[in-house]
Amino acid sequence: MRIVEQIVGKEVLDSSAVIIGKVKDVEINMDTNDIQSFVVGKGGISEGLGLSKGETIVPYDMVSKIGDKILLKSRDENVSYDF
Repeated sequence: MRIVEQIVGKEVLDSSAVIIGKVKDVEINMDTNDIQSFVVGKGGISEGLGLSKGETIVPYDMVSKIGDKILLKSRDENVSYDF
């Protein structure tokens, strides 16, 4: 899929703009063609050499914006209030 090619390799930043890592893969629901989550690698030299296997799964609903980089929502943005 073309969207996957555009997302893999993008840096992922938390809501404070701290780099978490880079997108290594995208998990897609094949029935709906919706993005489910991103597989984010920690990056660095050790990962480039295949020595690091540290990966984080980031659910798509945690994404705030996708541009040159992927920005995640803050924890406060995920809180729902019932009044």
